[in-house]
Amino acid sequence: MRYQTPQFIEEDEKLFGPLTFRQFVYLIGGLGISFVVYKLLPFLLAILVIIPIMMTALALAFYKVNERPFVDTLEAAFYFIFSNRLYTYQKTDKPIQQTTTTNQKTQIAPVVNVGVSSSKLKDLAWSLDINEKTNNKSGDNLKINI
Repeated sequence: MRYQTPQFIEEDEKLFGPLTFRQFVYLIGGLGISFVVYKLLPFLLAILVIIPIMMTALALAFYKVNERPFVDTLEAAFYFIFSNRLYTYQKTDKPIQQTTTTNQKTQIAPVVNVGVSSSKLKDLAWSLDINEKTNNKSGDNLKINI
């Protein structure tokens, strides 16, 4: 027994001529709101209100932003406007990773930043210098980068 495989499942079905159900609802909703505004307000004021309403209805029905429906863009805009945004900086102590490249592969060596004051740094340099002179009797100079 053969079954027909659905094609184009990403597209909505056209129910009302060239319009999908969603497009039809947006346009009928825009027309309905425009009719109510036309009946309630004076003509010139009604026209000024009806134009943005119909432009929004047309955009909801037909306009796509980055191949996505305009309603998704409006939803993201409302969420951005009305959501709370408080960004705080919290410093985290993570070791800095230093990459060294060799001919064969990249090696990652952790480097730890230690908060050293200038007096502690001088003491460390002096103790390394003393240890270097006592341990290095052959006269070779060791290079120590601090």
